[in-house]
Amino acid sequence: MSRPPLPPFTRETAAQKARMAEDAWNSRDPVKVSLAYTEDSRWRNRSEVFEGREAIVAFLTRKWEKEQEYRLIKDLWAFDGNHIAVRFQYEWHDASGQWYRSYGNEQWEFDEHGLMRRREASINDIAIAEKDRRFHWAAPGPRPADVPGLGTDPF
Repeated sequence: MSRPPLPPFTRETAAQKARMAEDAWNSRDPVKVSLAYTEDSRWRNRSEVFEGREAIVAFLTRKWEKEQEYRLIKDLWAFDGNHIAVRFQYEWHDASGQWYRSYGNEQWEFDEHGLMRRREASINDIAIAEKDRRFHWAAPGPRPADVPGLGTDPF
C-alpha cells in the first residue's frame, strides 16, 4: 500500500502531508486515520506509548469519546527527508461541557511508501470559555479552505 506524497519531502509535499493528516483526524474516524500508519507504527502520545494499527484505533476511539466536538488545525513546522514536524491546536469539550484548547507538536517519520511509522506527540490542554473558541466549522469534517491555519500568532 502506498500513501502519496512519498519521501523525500519538499516544502509543498510536507505541507500537503500535514493537511491530509489534519483532514483525516477531523473526520474522527479511527479506522480511516489508522490507514495512514504502518501496521507496526510506534506512537508516543502524551504519556502513552503503544504500537500497531489496532492500538491506534483503540486509542483514537477513546480519545474522541472523551474529546467531543473535536476540531484540529495542523501547520507544517519543519521537514527533512522522510521526517516532518508539525505544530497543532485543537478544540474540544468534555462530557460536562467544559471547552479546552490543546496545543502541541508532533514529530513524524515515514517509510518509503508514505506511511507513518513513528509519531511522537507532546500536548498541553488549557480550559477555555465557550465564547473564546476559535474553531467553528461543522464537525466532523475537514477545515474549510477559507479558515486559515495557525499563522504567525498561534496563541
